[in-house]
Amino acid sequence: MFTSGLQHVAAMYAGVVAPPLIVGAAVGLSGTELTFLTGASLFTAGLATFLQTLGVWKIGAKLPFVNGVTFAGVAPMLAIIDTTKDKADALPVIFGAIIVAGLLGFLAAPWFSRLVRFFPPVVTGTVITLIGISLLPVAFGWAQGPNPAADDYGSGKFLALAAVTLAIVLLLRRFTRGFLKQIAVLVGLVLGTLIAIPFGVTDFTPVTEADVVGFPSPFHFGAPQFALAAIISMCVVMLVSMTESTADMLALGEIVERPADEKTIAAGLRADTLGSAISPLFNGFMCSAFAQNVGLVAMTRIRSRFVVACGGGILVLMGLSPMMASLISVVPRPVLGGAGVVLFGSVAASGIQTLVKAGLEKDNNVLIVAVSLAVGIIPITKPDFYHAFPQTAQIILDSGISTGCVAAVLLNVVFNHFGRRADDDEVTAPMEPGDEISETRTAKAAHVH
Repeated sequence: MFTSGLQHVAAMYAGVVAPPLIVGAAVGLSGTELTFLTGASLFTAGLATFLQTLGVWKIGAKLPFVNGVTFAGVAPMLAIIDTTKDKADALPVIFGAIIVAGLLGFLAAPWFSRLVRFFPPVVTGTVITLIGISLLPVAFGWAQGPNPAADDYGSGKFLALAAVTLAIVLLLRRFTRGFLKQIAVLVGLVLGTLIAIPFGVTDFTPVTEADVVGFPSPFHFGAPQFALAAIISMCVVMLVSMTESTADMLALGEIVERPADEKTIAAGLRADTLGSAISPLFNGFMCSAFAQNVGLVAMTRIRSRFVVACGGGILVLMGLSPMMASLISVVPRPVLGGAGVVLFGSVAASGIQTLVKAGLEKDNNVLIVAVSLAVGIIPITKPDFYHAFPQTAQIILDSGISTGCVAAVLLNVVFNHFGRRADDDEVTAPMEPGDEISETRTAKAAHVH
C-alpha cells in the first residue's frame, strides 16, 4: 500500500509544487519563504486527498481520487499579483478570494452536478488547452535563467540545462516502464540539478537552513483580504476546477467499475471546494483533481481508495517536514523550465485529446473552439491589450483561462442550446468528382451536448 501510494505522490509531485513556485517567484519570496509555501501546498493537498478518498458525511466521492493544487488558478493569481500595488498584500488577497470561492462552490456543488450539460467536451477541452498554453510562457521564462535582470539571462548555459533536462525526461518516458516511467519528470529534475552543480547555479542553502520538522502556521503571510475583482476571478477558476473534477470523476468511475452518479459527483465536488476553502488557512491554494493519477489507476489496475489515501498521508508528512519540502527549491530555474515544457505541454495536449471527442465536424463547435481560444490567448500574446480597462477588470481580463472559459460557456449555450434547429446537426461534406457545384451533400454529425 505504501509503495503504491508513493507512486501516486511521484506522479503528482511536480504538479503540486509547480504552482507555489510560480506564484512565490512572482511575489518575490525568499528561498526560505518559497520552501514554506511549497510545504504548505503539499500539506493541504494531503488534507484534500483525505477528504476525497475517505469522506466525511456527504463530503468526498470515496473513489481513488487524488487532489492537489490546480493549474487553472495560476494565471489568474499572477494577474492578481501584477495588479496589486504592494506585493506583500498579494498572497492575502489571493487567499481571501480562494476562501470565498471555495465556500460558494461548496454551497453550489449539488446544483453544479446537474449542470454538466453546459460543460461538454467542447468547453472543457478548450479550457484545459488554454491552461497549458497559458503556463508554457512560465516554463520558457524559467529556461532562460533565475534572474531576468542579470546579464547572462537567456545565455547558452541556461538554455542547455533546460534542453538536457527535457531530453532526460523524454528518454525516460520513451525507454523505461512502470514506476520509473511515471516518475520521469521527478528523475529529470534530480539529474538536471546534479548536472547544473558545475555551472554554479545550484543553491543548497534552503535545505541546510530548513528544519527537519515544522508546521505550516495558519495565515503565515497575513490575514486574508477580500477584493471583489480577485474573488470574481477565483470564482471563475472554481467553476473551471469543478468542471475538470466532474470529468475526472466520470472517467474514474468507469475505470473502477463504479459509475459516478449525480450523488457521487456532488459529494466529490463538496470535497474539492471544502478542501479549497480550508487550504488558505494553512497557506495553500485552490485544490482540484489530478488527471494524471486517474491514468495511473487505469494503468496499474490498483483501484483501492485506501491506497490513494495512503498517498495523501505521505503528502501530509512531506508538508510537515520543511527539509523535504525545500528539496524542490534547490532545483535551478532552467532545469524546472525543461521539465515544465513537458508538464505544461501535457496539460495542453490533454485539452486537445478532450477536443477530439467534442464533435469538431460540426461548424458550430469549430467556431466555439476558435473564438474561445482566440479570446483566451489575447493576454498571452498581447499582455497590454486591456490596459485601458479599470484595474479591477484587468484582474479577470488578464487571465486567458477565465476569459476563455466564459467565452466557451456562453458560445456553447448560444450555438448548442438556444434556438436549435434540426439542420444544426448537419455538416457539409467534401465535394466528390462529378457533383454539381450548386449541390451540397450533408452528413449527419454526432449530437454533442
